[in-house]
Amino acid sequence: MGVLDGKVALVTGAARGQGRSHARRLAEEGADVIAIDACATPGWLSYPLASEADLAQTVKEVEAAGTGRRILARRADVRDLGAVRAALDEGVAELGGRLDIVCANAGIISQPVATWEIDLDQWRELIDVTLTGVFVTIKAAVPHMITAGNGGSITLTSSGAALISGGGFADYKAAKSGVLSLTRTLACELAEHFIRVNAICPTAVDTPMIQNETLYRSFRPDLPNPGREDVKAGFQTMNLLPIPWVDVADVSNAIVWLASDAARYITGVTLPVDAGNQHK
Repeated sequence: MGVLDGKVALVTGAARGQGRSHARRLAEEGADVIAIDACATPGWLSYPLASEADLAQTVKEVEAAGTGRRILARRADVRDLGAVRAALDEGVAELGGRLDIVCANAGIISQPVATWEIDLDQWRELIDVTLTGVFVTIKAAVPHMITAGNGGSITLTSSGAALISGGGFADYKAAKSGVLSLTRTLACELAEHFIRVNAICPTAVDTPMIQNETLYRSFRPDLPNPGREDVKAGFQTMNLLPIPWVDVADVSNAIVWLASDAARYITGVTLPVDAGNQHK
């Protein structure tokens, strides 16, 4: 018996990284999954995003996570309300007419340049994906949850970067701070439906979002070809606990807990999964 048996979950940005891990862990605990991902990379982004092959791998891992686990995976950009609604409508109909869990995980990160040096079009696209995409996800998902009448759990992925001060990544920090405001507002609005809304704020997570050449170079400009081992010490200085980054499973486990009955009266909170990052 899993703690989420009989539930249906939506995961955005599900093709790899945190999203894939969330989908797999939710399935391991008994949930069926609706998985969406844009499977496309903006031309200016410094690291490649997931592919359709990655999304297919998520399907395999969810189906292998437990006997009878079902997944409906669709390519959909979280900025596209029509595409998100279509995927959700199809998934809810196929998976029993309910939606219990939402993990609004999709997001992108920029390069650590000074705020006034951020390209305006890049600013707009990052905000559109990382903040407006969360709003679109909520707009598409909440009516299904209210109609089903089963309550539920919504977890919005913010970031430890929204809780601390420091230079760089102003667009990313602004988007993730906006996610925290959405969390608090939605928790108030949806309480009467027994739909709980919380945010998670991870420190650096061991995914391609941080494990890429551009970010390595920002940490170690003194090296011609810095790699993973070269940046560990720099990442570790950001955390109170002596680790450079957390694993995707650490974030997924927090999401499972928030979605379970063990957290049935927890709503409107910001949960750092940050190795003490906010206290440095």
